[in-house]
Amino acid sequence: MLKAYKHDENHILCEIQPEKAEKGSWINCSNPDMDELLTLNRLTSIPIETLKMALDREERAHVQLEEGYIFVVVNTPVVLEKDAYDALPLGIFITPKLFVTVCLEENGVIERFLNESFLSFYTYKKTRFLFQILLESASTFLYFLKHIYKQTEEVEDEIKKSLQNKELYRLLEFQKSLTYFNFALHSNENVMERLMRLRRGRTPSLLKMYEEDEDLLEDIIIENKQALEMVSIYTNILISTMESFSSIISNRLSQIMKFLTSVTILLAVPTVIYSLWGVNVPLPFQNSSLGFTVMVVSGIIITGLFALVLWWKDML
Repeated sequence: MLKAYKHDENHILCEIQPEKAEKGSWINCSNPDMDELLTLNRLTSIPIETLKMALDREERAHVQLEEGYIFVVVNTPVVLEKDAYDALPLGIFITPKLFVTVCLEENGVIERFLNESFLSFYTYKKTRFLFQILLESASTFLYFLKHIYKQTEEVEDEIKKSLQNKELYRLLEFQKSLTYFNFALHSNENVMERLMRLRRGRTPSLLKMYEEDEDLLEDIIIENKQALEMVSIYTNILISTMESFSSIISNRLSQIMKFLTSVTILLAVPTVIYSLWGVNVPLPFQNSSLGFTVMVVSGIIITGLFALVLWWKDML
C-alpha cells in the first residue's frame, strides 16, 4: 500500500496522490508489491535494493548515509499474538524533497501519526518528524513492557491455583519477548547516538537540527535508556519467578507422589493379611463362626496402626 500525505496551510494532514507528492510531503509504504516499489523508486530515486532492505524483517537498526538521501532503520514493537511480542524494522528515508517510511506491514507507530494522535508533527519538518517517530517507538516499547509486567502478575496468580504447565509456557513467551525487546532497544540506542553525532556532520541539508530538535533527541535517548532498564529489571524478575514457581510445582508433585505412595502402602497391608489367611494350611479361627469377623477386624486394626505411623512420619 502506497499513500502520500502533506500538511496544508492550515496545518491539517491531507492525503494526496503519490504522483503529486511535492516538497514537504510524506510517503508511507506498507507491505508494498513490486509495482509500488517501482513507483517509489521513480518518485524518490532510491534504489530498489535499498527499498527492499527496509522490508527485511531481520534488518538491523542503523543509519546509512547515501548520495542524495539518508536511510534510517529503527525497531518498532509489534504484538504477534496474545502473549508474544517482537520488534519490526521500520525504514525511514529522508531526501531533499520527501520524507518516506517503508515497512513490511502496517506499523502501529506510524498509524498513530495517521490517526492524528500527534497534533504537533508536520510532514515538512523532516528531522523533527524522524525524532518524533523514534520517541513514539520508545514510548510504545515502554507501554508494552508495562503490559507484559501486568500479564506476568496475572500468570503468577493463576500458578498459585493451578498445577498445569501452560502458565510457565506463558512466562517463557514473555521472556522471549523481553529478549527481542532488549536487542531492539540496544540497536535503536546505536541509531540515536549516530544521529547525535550527525548533528554537525556532513549532511546539514538533509538533517537540519535546531535546538529544540537536539533537546528532543536527548529526551528520546533518556526514554530509550529507561526502556532498557525496565527490560533488564523485568527479565530478572521473570527468571526468578519462573525458577520459584518451577520449584513450587515440583514440590507439589512430590507431595502428591508421597501421598499416593502412602495410600498404596495402606492398601497393601490388608491385601497381605488376607492373602496369608487364604493359604491352604491350618489357621487360627478357621473353624470358628467368628473367623471372618476376626480376620476383617484384625486387618482394619493393623492398617489403622500403619496409617498412624505414616501420619506421625508426615507421609499422609
